[in-house]
Amino acid sequence: MRWPERWPATLLLALAVGSATAQETTLRIATWGGSYEAAQEEVFFTPFEAADDIKIETVAYEGGTGILDEDPPDLVDMAMSEAIAACEAGKLRRLDHGALPDGADGTPAAEDFIPGAMQDCALTHSVYATVIAYDRRAFPAHPPTRIQDLFNTEEFPGRRALRQRPDANLEWALMASGVPPREVYDLLSTERGLDLALERLNRLRERIVWWRHGEEPVHLLEAGEVAMASGYNGRFFAARNRGASHIAILWDAQIREQQTWAIPAGARHPEAAEHFIRFATRSGPLTAFAERMAYGPARHSAARAIRRHPETGADMRLHIPTHPYNDRNAVAKDVDWYAHTLERIRSRFRDWLAP
Repeated sequence: MRWPERWPATLLLALAVGSATAQETTLRIATWGGSYEAAQEEVFFTPFEAADDIKIETVAYEGGTGILDEDPPDLVDMAMSEAIAACEAGKLRRLDHGALPDGADGTPAAEDFIPGAMQDCALTHSVYATVIAYDRRAFPAHPPTRIQDLFNTEEFPGRRALRQRPDANLEWALMASGVPPREVYDLLSTERGLDLALERLNRLRERIVWWRHGEEPVHLLEAGEVAMASGYNGRFFAARNRGASHIAILWDAQIREQQTWAIPAGARHPEAAEHFIRFATRSGPLTAFAERMAYGPARHSAARAIRRHPETGADMRLHIPTHPYNDRNAVAKDVDWYAHTLERIRSRFRDWLAP
């Protein structure tokens, strides 16, 4: 566009900036698809687009830091352990947590967010759990009640769907062998601990159906193709909510982690991404998301406001991982341990998977 020469220089600058802004209105967000993304669309993405005249385009993501390397999105919905590792590798931008709004009850953000939520390059929005779910129809008289039952194929026959990564599988293998939760990561730091965990998993190898995408274990359970499956508690809740009443969650030994927003170092629109983070981590949206997806919100003010599912009326307080009924024998994923051992552990796991 050629500007008329008679216009003042200040007006030309303003028009130029406005033109550039108008061309930079698409915020690319990497997230996890399925029922999870559908809930985000309802409570985060659509309201943000309406309020700020910024278009959101989602990018398929299933974990890992590879998405940060070439033409990264503007924002990634990233597990805390991977965000820490990516930050230390210089792949993420540092965030200004001082700009976050107070909670709905007036609590300053620094006090309202749960401990550990504010990392150098990431901000927690939800707390989720990786759990074991099972098909009630497979065990009508004697359902599984503890993590050892995942590995007990004599009393609990059938195939198991497990994620094709070491996370959670290693912890469960050790706990099923009698290792207390507090000792799991110390033992996994040794070759002996890794050998013990992989040996336990090896007993299940012929019965394992490996999954990669978050909706896969849900579909496998819905279809009756497996008797037990690992997965994310919110996905299993969503399946039950849409009619798969035969799916039940085994909360014993849930592996709990914080899910964060992180901005890649190569993001094209980092300011818009920061603006979205401030919008989406307010108390109201976090409560609304928890009431749809059964994940614990990162703000105390949001957690206190949780009530019922907007469609079914289910009391959502009973379904989040942090509820006292659900967190007995829970394992808080050691995100620092994973951040600093990620490649070594995953390499060892890949070697074990190889024929």
